[in-house]
Amino acid sequence: MSENKKSFTLAHIAEHIGADIVGPFASSVTDEENVSLIVVNGLGSLGTAAKGELSHLSGASYRPMLPTTQASAVILSREDAPNCPVPCLIAARPYLAFARVSQLFEDLDRFKPGIHPSAVIASDAIVDDLAHVGAHVVIESGVQVAAHTIIQSNCSIGQDSVIGLGCRIFPNVSIYPNVRLGQGCTVHSGAVLGADGFGFTPNEKGHFEAIAQLGGLRIGDNVSIGAGTMIDCGAIDDTVIGTGVKIDNLVQIGHNCRIGDHSLICGSVGLAGSTEIGSHCVLAGGSGVGGKHPVKICDQVVISVKTTVTQSIDKPGVYSGSTIATDHATWLRNATRFTALSELFRRVKKLEGNTP
Repeated sequence: MSENKKSFTLAHIAEHIGADIVGPFASSVTDEENVSLIVVNGLGSLGTAAKGELSHLSGASYRPMLPTTQASAVILSREDAPNCPVPCLIAARPYLAFARVSQLFEDLDRFKPGIHPSAVIASDAIVDDLAHVGAHVVIESGVQVAAHTIIQSNCSIGQDSVIGLGCRIFPNVSIYPNVRLGQGCTVHSGAVLGADGFGFTPNEKGHFEAIAQLGGLRIGDNVSIGAGTMIDCGAIDDTVIGTGVKIDNLVQIGHNCRIGDHSLICGSVGLAGSTEIGSHCVLAGGSGVGGKHPVKICDQVVISVKTTVTQSIDKPGVYSGSTIATDHATWLRNATRFTALSELFRRVKKLEGNTP
């Protein structure tokens, strides 16, 4: 259940998402003006929504809750409408429709254009008059911040970085020099964009010396970056994140990685430096990519939870490499046997060779 100061008529919401209004109330009304009497002032789940709230049904497991819902209206498919006791907004993709309605209720009005007095901004930085810069923000030399961007408190924007139109940067984000964000990007708290890649090489004494990371970081339009996520700059060329990419919390993306448009990177994923991910890929939680040579993954690939990819993939599909959890004693016995597979294979081949 959500609390919100905004409210919209059912007719306005239906028009916004391209839905048809049907159901017990709408079916008995011929005057469209009466439809506007239904006011939605918040969102809620089927089981907890109250009068004045809009809910949605987008999964079969929630169907038992539909007949008793107290919501003022429900977004659902036409097939589910006969079982709904309240007005329905019929949508081909109910969950997508609900997502678009949720955007109406976002409260961004509190971030008025302007610069907080405690912000420190270089004299040659360009901050649009319609941008919001919060308390204790630091904006270094050569930075450009476009209109309607919101930079919340305690963020740091490094030299020569560019923040595109309508970006949202939550508190305590660190953006290093030479980072470019496209339009409509969201960066959540604790993210670090453009830090040095993990580049070291041993010297004559075996001591590690740093390889200067001289590249930048380029991020496309409408990219979402989760809390605590780290994206390194390039060593020489830029690290590149494509348009529409969605990155979850606590993700590590190494230097010179390239992620194609509209790919989804779930929580705790790790990408070794120079990894290339295609477009419309999904890397599920805890998966990792890295090998002896840079790994390239083609478009339309799904990597399952906890899978480790060490070789390139050139065929679309679903790839898995996880093991089923068992009790430790069983796992230890199986692990020991696994290490003996090579010897077992040799013995079987020898037996087969002696078979008439």
